Amino acid sequence: MKLPGFGWLAGGHDRQLAATTYAGCESATERAARKRRTTHRTSGADKAAARGQAWEEADRNRERRRR
Repeated sequence: MKLPGFGWLAGGHDRQLAATTYAGCESATERAARKRRTTHRTSGADKAAARGQAWEEADRNRERRRR
């Protein structure tokens, strides 16, 4: 028995849906990869900034000890 309006539940037309309904949309896989790359870049930048700050403070302390 087929119910009108519920044909999409039968399946088998995933490629058609992907080509029409979801064309141009970011997939969940692509979104996860993008977020992973963004997080990776940001965490690397945060670590580098923290190292730079620590070096600068140590350098300042060395200069103070010289005087």
